[in-house]
Amino acid sequence: MGLHVNLLTLFPEMFPGFLGHSLAGRALERGDWSFNAVQIRDFATDKHQTVDDTPFGGGAGMVMRADVIERALLSLPNTGRKIYMSPRGKVLNQALAKELSAESNLTILCGRYEGVDQRVLDAHGFEEISIGDYVLSGGEVAALTMMDACIRLLPGVMGNEDTPDNESFGSATGGLLEYPHYTRPADWTDAAGTIHTVPDVLKSGNHAAIDKWRAAQSLEITQKSRPDLLKKPS
Repeated sequence: MGLHVNLLTLFPEMFPGFLGHSLAGRALERGDWSFNAVQIRDFATDKHQTVDDTPFGGGAGMVMRADVIERALLSLPNTGRKIYMSPRGKVLNQALAKELSAESNLTILCGRYEGVDQRVLDAHGFEEISIGDYVLSGGEVAALTMMDACIRLLPGVMGNEDTPDNESFGSATGGLLEYPHYTRPADWTDAAGTIHTVPDVLKSGNHAAIDKWRAAQSLEITQKSRPDLLKKPS
């Protein structure tokens, strides 16, 4: 059956975007996942198809209207889990992506302007998810990012089912960042004339030693780049 994603957006033409290519694109063609991009503006009732208005209490920008969003939402036969992409939401991580990839249906609301009327989020139980501590012009790029993280975890999409476990945040790396990768040639000379060689252990054929080296590299990289991952929850 696969994963079906409904997208409530003012820019449906942004989908599937890059997800129509490579692994995700082939998975889309196979029917491993599907999507329905709904134009929120189609559910406005005035001749100008107005979807936003000024905020109560004053302030800059415009706010997307609850009534218009609700009509778009109620047009869907099966919403499944409802998500609003928002910088104030829970930050997307690998565990959450894996959890979402197990759903049959997701509905993602992509905000614009200053955001959406809080009442529609509360009334319909939207959960808020962020892709990081920064602000984008709208939720579409964030939605595509989250979808990519989920789609690649669907059965058969990656080809090798063990691949996700061996990547950053995977079970094989203990939730740490991934170790470095090397391929041929074994000795590479860069444009400045410096010779770079592959670590000897990776050419040794000693898998126990290779595993030990990779684990040490993962720990070192995590300590340097993401020490927060080493902090165990209380």
